[in-house]
Amino acid sequence: MTVPNLTTLLEPSRLTAVVDIGASPFDGGDPPYKRMLEERLCSLVAFEPQPEAWSALTARAGSLETYLPLAVGDGSRGHLTICRASGMTSLLVPNERVLQCFPGFSHFGEIIGGAAIETRSLDSIPEIEHIDLLKIDVQGAELSIFRGGSSKLASAVAVQTEVSFVPLYKNQPVFGDIDLALRSLGFIPHMFSSINKRMILPLQLTGDPFAAINQLLEADVVYVRDFTRTETMTDEQLKHLGLIAHHCYGSFDLSARCIDALGARGRLPRSSITNYLEIVKTSPTMTKPNGAEMSAAA
Repeated sequence: MTVPNLTTLLEPSRLTAVVDIGASPFDGGDPPYKRMLEERLCSLVAFEPQPEAWSALTARAGSLETYLPLAVGDGSRGHLTICRASGMTSLLVPNERVLQCFPGFSHFGEIIGGAAIETRSLDSIPEIEHIDLLKIDVQGAELSIFRGGSSKLASAVAVQTEVSFVPLYKNQPVFGDIDLALRSLGFIPHMFSSINKRMILPLQLTGDPFAAINQLLEADVVYVRDFTRTETMTDEQLKHLGLIAHHCYGSFDLSARCIDALGARGRLPRSSITNYLEIVKTSPTMTKPNGAEMSAAA
């Protein structure tokens, strides 16, 4: 018998808990959890320290959304550097030497103000009861947040973080630093959700500051709890990882692995993989690799 949806198949004990640090969509894109939020499959606690951006988010918040006007960091007092482009406002100071290598960035990163600000560590925020998916875009402060949130991240199953290959800010941790930190917390890289390249000055494409040839600048990388060691995950972690992989990223193979691990424990019927493949066939985000039909290995 085919089940009507993945939530019915997995039966998690609660909604998937999403935490979004730096929630304003400066690039105009939708967050990966949008579909889950629309279908009331997740709750959201999000942070945005810039007052105007926080007000805009709060004004359109639904009943499952909580927006807090807090700066998340290592728990110390910091200085918010306000840049001409709001998407470059950061707890770090822009690195002009690097910015001047790329079209438009000296203008985007021009400092127009600043303010002393108290940061809160992730582990100290009582509004966060659970984290299953952490989405983070904080312009260079990611590493300090991971270090200040190790307790709550111990139960998380997915992290989508921005990483930099070229440090746009002074003393900014880069991709290798972030990768080592997340691996130490039990995560492994899963996918690039976006890759940002820029052209190197003095060459530029007239009228298009976003043009690029090859130079990597930033990317959004999705890390997941190490699926090669499913025995280290609880039933609930496997369920929420399966839901996030399916709904947020279309990673049907990862979701199937979670379902298979639950079946091996006797928490789901062994027929659940067959049922899941029927669900996948009707998914609006379904893409068949090489046009082939997917099946479960014996």
